[in-house]
Amino acid sequence: MLKLSLVTGLLSLFGQLSEASYTTTSNHSENQSTNVAQDSSAFRPGQVWKDESGEVINAHGGGLLFRNKTYYWYGEVRGEKESKGVNVYSSKDLYKWKHEGLALATVSDSTSDIVRGCIIERPKVIYNKKTGKYVMWFHLELKGKGYEAARAAVAVSDKPTGPFVYQKSFRPNGHMSRDMALFVDKDGGAYHIYSARENYDLRIVRLKDDFLNPTTQDTLLFSNHREAPALFRKDDNYYLITSGCTGWAPNEASLHVSKSLFGPWEKLEDPMTGPKAKLTFGGQSTYVLPVQGKKDAFIFMADIWNPKNLKDSRYVWLPIQFKENKTIIEWKDKWDLSVFR
Repeated sequence: MLKLSLVTGLLSLFGQLSEASYTTTSNHSENQSTNVAQDSSAFRPGQVWKDESGEVINAHGGGLLFRNKTYYWYGEVRGEKESKGVNVYSSKDLYKWKHEGLALATVSDSTSDIVRGCIIERPKVIYNKKTGKYVMWFHLELKGKGYEAARAAVAVSDKPTGPFVYQKSFRPNGHMSRDMALFVDKDGGAYHIYSARENYDLRIVRLKDDFLNPTTQDTLLFSNHREAPALFRKDDNYYLITSGCTGWAPNEASLHVSKSLFGPWEKLEDPMTGPKAKLTFGGQSTYVLPVQGKKDAFIFMADIWNPKNLKDSRYVWLPIQFKENKTIIEWKDKWDLSVFR
């Protein structure tokens, strides 16, 4: 019986390890989430990341903002039966994060676009120097509509931690808007990059000076069924990382480069290298963070979506390297900011 139990146990363990199809490790469980801690002086991609209070960071599909010597991390609150809104965390060093609470909360008012039961995804926040306002954009699906609404939505705040006050939702220049990103260029101009036409098109639109509305300067970048845009600028080149459209399952990333935000964009080779590189390490792009105080230092951010337990979707942060005219994002089990010289 002992031998039989041992064999049975080994077979069971093997089955659990073989089950994973969405992540770089075995399928996550709630118990794993509470038993693994994040190194407070290094990044460990794919592992559980806890805030300063010991709770798992819940900020998915998000983006970062740097203001007044502080980083702010905004992301979707996942794991609830209904969307609670957007979480915000603060950090001085990018390793240790303090939960500041809900930057934007869904409401009980049934006449509001963000009534509980709506879907809020891909929140991004930028600061408007002219108005002194913090402006949040996100992809909004109205309650009861599934993914039919395909709208962009805007909220504003006087403080980076919120509370953000909801303004409105709309389709930019009449186009569907789902996965999205925001980008502020060196001249202070702001742009909204978004998936349109059932995610077959990727578009970019310049925002008005208040950052609350799109202009009519709205251009199709390409039509090849891409989503999860993450945009950054190095020197005089713009780089755009995107994902294919395969639901929760990971796929191969693409990298494009251009001298102009409105194109033309040239496709480069996949920058990912290492285990599961052709599946973006099991993740999906969400943002590229310029590291303050370091030249040409950028962090690629992605989510390893776990549809069986969305709260336990792990984060992948990796350094972007530029070697021999190539852009490289290499898998690292553990790394820190000293990689940037």
